[in-house]
Amino acid sequence: MTLNKYVALAAKSFALPEVCIRIRAVLDDPRSSAEDLGALISVDPSLTAKVLRLANSALFRFPSQVESISKAISVIGGEALYNLVVAETANSAFKSFNTPHIDLDKHWYQAVYCGMVAKCLARHLGIRGSERFFVMGILQNLSELVVAKHSSDLYKIYQDDKVCELPFVRQIRHFGFTFSECSGTILENWKLPLVLYYPVMNANDPTKQDADTDIGILALASRITAMQHNKECYGEIELFSKEIANSVSADMDAISNAITFADIETTKVAMLIH
Repeated sequence: MTLNKYVALAAKSFALPEVCIRIRAVLDDPRSSAEDLGALISVDPSLTAKVLRLANSALFRFPSQVESISKAISVIGGEALYNLVVAETANSAFKSFNTPHIDLDKHWYQAVYCGMVAKCLARHLGIRGSERFFVMGILQNLSELVVAKHSSDLYKIYQDDKVCELPFVRQIRHFGFTFSECSGTILENWKLPLVLYYPVMNANDPTKQDADTDIGILALASRITAMQHNKECYGEIELFSKEIANSVSADMDAISNAITFADIETTKVAMLIH
């Protein structure tokens, strides 16, 4: 099955919630205000509660409590709030593609872990809007669930392949594309912003890793996640390829800090969204 067929199947199985589409429209409309944005989220008490829990989590580490959506907007901004809503939506997307071939809780944990590492690295590098890296990390391997659900026999062969190649190398060998590339195309199909889908789509492209810091960070976070969760196969993985090193100016202390941060905070944040 081709990448585009999986993208089409994902579109049939899960549609981006209306609130995400409406928030995006408000953010893109120069006539809209923060009050318009707050009103959209506040009509959904469950979503409001989840967004406020995330705003008060280790993702932001604010010195004082964020007690309302209006305060969240003023403190973290509309784009950050949109990204939190997308992150909360991601868990629903994962559940809609549930398959017996994948432990969903483990997959979700590793997705959040990748997001926490990516956000920590972005914050270390002083990149504005670092919370978007959390969302990209979560969504990078969304398509693995789609592939496992709709091509279970082929996925089982991939799953049983114990050759310790880089994950994206094995994916290309078995499917002809990477999960990140397919996930990015799904996100583009869902009409998420370019700054979210483009790095995901190109995370395994060495040329893009070399030229784009966002892509380099996401690629590095993915390698760190693989190393930490499959030490037998990826314990000695090369974290800094030449291309990643060219775009991401982080040292091993920054890597160690990102790992420590993710080790401590991932379970808490994963449960906030779950």
